[in-house]
Amino acid sequence: MPLETSISTAVRAPEDAALLAVPFAADLDPPVGLPVPAAELLASYQAKGEAGEIVEVPVARGEAVGRILLYGIGDGSADALRRAGAAVARRGRGREEIAVVPPPGASAGSVAAFTEGALLAAYAFRIGETVLSSRPVASILLVTGDSGDSGGTDGAAGSAETAGTAAAAVEAGIARGRAVAGAVALARDLANTPASVKTPAWLAERAAEQGVAVRVWDERELRAGGFGGILAVGQGSVSPPRLIQLSYEPEGEAAGHVVLVGKGITYDTGGLSLKPTEGMKFMKTDMAGGAVVIAVLGALAALGARVRVTGLIAAAENSFSGAAQRPGDVITQYGGRTVEVLNTDAEGRLVMADALAYADAELDPDVMVDIATLTGAIGIALGKGLGALFASDDGLAAELAGAGEASGERLWRMPLIDDYVPALESSVADLANIEAGSAYGAGSITAALFLREFTGKRPWAHLDIAGVGRSTVDEGLSAKGATGFGVRLLLEWLSGR
Repeated sequence: MPLETSISTAVRAPEDAALLAVPFAADLDPPVGLPVPAAELLASYQAKGEAGEIVEVPVARGEAVGRILLYGIGDGSADALRRAGAAVARRGRGREEIAVVPPPGASAGSVAAFTEGALLAAYAFRIGETVLSSRPVASILLVTGDSGDSGGTDGAAGSAETAGTAAAAVEAGIARGRAVAGAVALARDLANTPASVKTPAWLAERAAEQGVAVRVWDERELRAGGFGGILAVGQGSVSPPRLIQLSYEPEGEAAGHVVLVGKGITYDTGGLSLKPTEGMKFMKTDMAGGAVVIAVLGALAALGARVRVTGLIAAAENSFSGAAQRPGDVITQYGGRTVEVLNTDAEGRLVMADALAYADAELDPDVMVDIATLTGAIGIALGKGLGALFASDDGLAAELAGAGEASGERLWRMPLIDDYVPALESSVADLANIEAGSAYGAGSITAALFLREFTGKRPWAHLDIAGVGRSTVDEGLSAKGATGFGVRLLLEWLSGR
């Protein structure tokens, strides 16, 4: 569902504002009148001004009682301001409006970060008319300050011009923050949608709504085109698979061509290699990588990206039936490579291999990046706070890691160990989809090495988001459920190229 919280601006806070949020830090006094001196008040709360810290103070509002929220901004970095925005939005739950004095300086970047954090924390997913026990704040009003007296003196004119520039920066920051947060919300919505609704065909329909050129292969076209991996994974389901291609073209000359590939497994039972119940409960989010690609392609125009981007989402439901693929089957991927399927629950790499091979053979990209909830092993290795980055090119790895730091979606580079390539050997096919024995382990690395086989030696990176693609808690920037991890870092990377 669309973001329910709106953000707008006003020169002054309403006099009757029931809730006014004001920034503070260790070296910054809150720029508002308080019932007691700010320094003494903050000292009494032992407040340090850390990002996301909140001190709530009652104040008189005529005959009523209002609240001032002093919100900590930490070091004023983008990451700190996202956390500050999230804290303010969460404290405003159930209210119609919060008036907010933006962080000092009010640059486009700082306002974008604050807006992004506030809107992501206000995200909620629901089906039907369910009333949330604590609904998101309806409106956030950013108070930009007095625009100055426009009459008479050079000083006044200069003041008005400065205020106008600051107001323009605030509006630009709101627009960017809203665009990024809206894209993350779309990715979350797609991943949170139950699989009873979210068939591969349904996902293709949602992709076609993003305002970019779209091409969809149905099962007949996939068969004619030789997409054996997507077909094999989807053949056990009554909902046939799809390959979805989205194409973004910037105005003017493009600064290169990037292909994004997303895993679009709309539900993963494991196939005949059936998952246990606990492992299957949340598998509606196994297409989180594909959701990220759809959301990114839909947001590029709003951010003015100068690079040409093609998105490929390999969509299938991994189910079980008499028609499902079996352990021991040999399939032929796009381009002719054969793969022995030793475990039908290692299906994501099969559909993505088709998309990567197609991109290499037909789209001639400068760079390929794939994103997937690929391996449970990566969650054990890196936990819930870091996405995994595998890359064949050091420059590309550095760019993506930098974008992750800037966007707040941090990546940790993992090794592509060539000594582990024999783990993919098969006695009956070109490759096996998992290690046949137990000599190597390192399931996330061998999965990445499998994907690398289909990239044609082009600059390529693989983002394994299995550990960070879903949250079990509702706190900070995340809501319980899909996180949309990858949208922010890919938009940061692509809009900066």
